[in-house]
Amino acid sequence: MRALAEKAGTDLTPGKHGYPHFFYADDQPEHATDKATLEIQGKAVHSFVNYVFSSNTERLSPGQGQKSSLWTPQGTVEGALYWIEGNVYRFTFAREKFGLTATWLRDLSDGYVAFDADVTRRLPGPILVTEVPVYEAQLVDTPAVEEAKPYFIGSFATSAKPALPDFVWEEKESQELKRTPLNAVHKQMGAKMVPFAGWEMPVQYTSVAEEHLATRKAAGLFDVSHMGVYQVEGPQACAFLDSVCGNDIAALEVGESCYTHFLDPEANVIDDTLVYRRGEEKYLVVVNASNDDTDWAWLNAVLQGTVKVDREKPWVRAFGQGARLRNLRDPKEGKDMRIDIALQGPRSRDILLALGCSPEDRKRIMALKRTELCEATVGGFDLVVSRTGYTGEKMAFELFVHPDQAVDLWNALLKAGEPMGLKACGLGARDSLRTEAGLPLYGHEMGGQLNLGVAEAGFGSYVKLYKPWFIGRNAYIEREKQRKGVVVRFRFNEKGVRLAHLGDPVVDQKGRVIGTVTSCSIDSEGYLTGQAFLELKSAVEGTPIWIYQSAPKAAGKAPAELTIGDRVTLPTPAVVISRFPKLG
Repeated sequence: MRALAEKAGTDLTPGKHGYPHFFYADDQPEHATDKATLEIQGKAVHSFVNYVFSSNTERLSPGQGQKSSLWTPQGTVEGALYWIEGNVYRFTFAREKFGLTATWLRDLSDGYVAFDADVTRRLPGPILVTEVPVYEAQLVDTPAVEEAKPYFIGSFATSAKPALPDFVWEEKESQELKRTPLNAVHKQMGAKMVPFAGWEMPVQYTSVAEEHLATRKAAGLFDVSHMGVYQVEGPQACAFLDSVCGNDIAALEVGESCYTHFLDPEANVIDDTLVYRRGEEKYLVVVNASNDDTDWAWLNAVLQGTVKVDREKPWVRAFGQGARLRNLRDPKEGKDMRIDIALQGPRSRDILLALGCSPEDRKRIMALKRTELCEATVGGFDLVVSRTGYTGEKMAFELFVHPDQAVDLWNALLKAGEPMGLKACGLGARDSLRTEAGLPLYGHEMGGQLNLGVAEAGFGSYVKLYKPWFIGRNAYIEREKQRKGVVVRFRFNEKGVRLAHLGDPVVDQKGRVIGTVTSCSIDSEGYLTGQAFLELKSAVEGTPIWIYQSAPKAAGKAPAELTIGDRVTLPTPAVVISRFPKLG
């Protein structure tokens, strides 16, 4: 490797950040032409060239070229960038810059050198860089330096363009509750219906405890068709999602999914979401029902370039402006419509396969690992089958079905699952299961009245700071430096105590307030288990804590005024337990 590096022109002496310095000694032989062309290709080449070159490469179509430039530590290389086809680009530039350009591009691809003051950034790769015969063709009329790009190597925050406005969303109040396609079925089954996020939803059919245990021991069936289901499509779908999501969407293979977050430019959580890669250029995005309208407005505003997406450069637009965004619950999507039904628990796969399917589809479903998905026809239903869910169960599925088939699928699953212990479950069990599993709920463990961020919620590892740019990246870094607490899971020491609620204070053994309850519900053993945001030094497994459940607003009498027969509110003892229990 040292010999290769010395030939390429990279100083292996570590810089102050641990990365080697880049240098290039111009010892190239003379050539007959004054121009050179490098071919740049690879699976991640679209993102690579967008980050490396100054022009807006998203404006190119196959066969087109544009003026562009490449920043290096030894000066800028100007030339023309061409998108040949598929994952192949070519860069034509002055021959005298050949060695410098080739070495820099290859080192960037290998992650071998620092290219930014923020050394956590790295480029997607690997990318193959090879010399080819000089290539020239007609260029489209686009700027060589695109000021509206949110990031490229060597870019700096200066522009005469006006700042874009902040995103503002005002919730539209409606007195009329929306209903899922399964609403009538829930009522026929005797479910207790309640308003939730603008929808009429079943909170329970029998009892929360019974439905909770059924899911842990056998399986539970949940109507989650109130959740938003979007699809992002096209060659720029990945670039757009990588702009609006903190996680690494480009790392997903077809048939994989990931948990991630939409952040605003201040790193506030707009929503948490799951992104599923259905095809090479097709991604499902599932969002919370309570944030569906907000998310839809935000994503469209970002896609149209009408709102601020960067604090330091408030005029820029996100990557992926050419992506197509669709709402798969909108009737205009016709046969492509999809809603979500969740089948969760250790017997869920047995129940699903009991509906019947081809040997090929059965093989695909059996092969699914956690977070993976496939397309399959099961029991005659055209499904997207994903091994994901909100219960913490290792064996769990989300089934994306056309709404016209939702009732038949629901009834078929209940019939097939009844001998195996399947029960329909409402919002109560959904909340108790996710709380027991240590999973967050928007408005409680993130966002909401506490305005908790991703790291405060305990999911900082799902924000990939090595991505060169995404909305909220710099603000997230600043916020993390100042973070003083994190969400933990706790359990009351005794059964039969009162339920704790969002906002209830948590104190230590000396009575000092150290945090706030975010969620609480019953667990599989009949104890009340919850989550709370605590200061970091108290967020250690085994730490004893005390909770004032729904503490009275009035302080009552002063201690010196208390007399025999008076009552005072005492906190209930609990203990910090592991954030994510071992289930199943």
